[in-house]
Amino acid sequence: MSEKWTESNIPDQRGRVAVITGANTGLGFDTARALAEHGAAVVLAVRNTEKGKQAAQRISAAAPGADVSVQALDLSSLASVRAAAEELRSRYAGIDLLINNAGVMYTPRQKTADGFDLQFGTNHLGHFAFTGLLLDRIVSVPGSRVVTVSSLGHRIRAEIHFEDLQWEQSYDRVKAYGQAKLANLLFTYELQRRLAAAAAPTLALAAHPGFSDTELARNSPALMRLLIPLGRPFTQSAARGALPSLRAATDPTATGGQYYGPDGFGELKGSPRVVKSSAQSHDEAIQRRLWTVSEELTGVSFSV
Repeated sequence: MSEKWTESNIPDQRGRVAVITGANTGLGFDTARALAEHGAAVVLAVRNTEKGKQAAQRISAAAPGADVSVQALDLSSLASVRAAAEELRSRYAGIDLLINNAGVMYTPRQKTADGFDLQFGTNHLGHFAFTGLLLDRIVSVPGSRVVTVSSLGHRIRAEIHFEDLQWEQSYDRVKAYGQAKLANLLFTYELQRRLAAAAAPTLALAAHPGFSDTELARNSPALMRLLIPLGRPFTQSAARGALPSLRAATDPTATGGQYYGPDGFGELKGSPRVVKSSAQSHDEAIQRRLWTVSEELTGVSFSV
């Protein structure tokens, strides 16, 4: 297969069900659109269902006859996560693709409905719980995949602050984002190890969009927002930024535990390929410890 992988490389997705979180805008929207255009039944799992319905209409316009539905999901509320998972379980006997795409970035200090730091609670714990609650529907499908979207931010001032996961002692929005995005990778690698040990027919993979032009940076510190226009030449569109997620989700040659990102300078933009994550993300002791803590915090345990 060509190294310059594009949407045209996506295999036929007819008969497959794909659930994408945060799919009403940005990367998630383009991920859902591309999968729908290739025949998948796509579920837009979104916090704002009105925006989700508008996104579904846009996808249906781009892919006439597409099977597009909207599922209410607020990842910052475990009650919402449980309700959404229960509704999806009642609708689908099997789920082929779960793409954990939604996220918040550099938000001011805020707590989720359950008292977690907003970035850690939304980006990691919400997706951890959502995946766990849907896992039996996923592992029942041969060739199924869980793709979790991380970020170059997993390398920036990032570590798992087990002594203060919720940033109650002090708050640094950049470090908090780095922790959450590092957690996405630690989760992916530990999930893949557990799936493999259970001989499950499911792969866990991760992806990052490089420097993509989306709304995600709207909460950046003031100085960073001022510098964003200067960085425009180094950015790529949301459609291009979605390609690593799409390749991780659909490339027949992909294997569990792979991490996809752009192939250009600094992985800022380019065509999707397998890239490396930080040494810290591969620390199995940290992976296992974070998994245990995540189970305790969410009350969700996995079937593998």
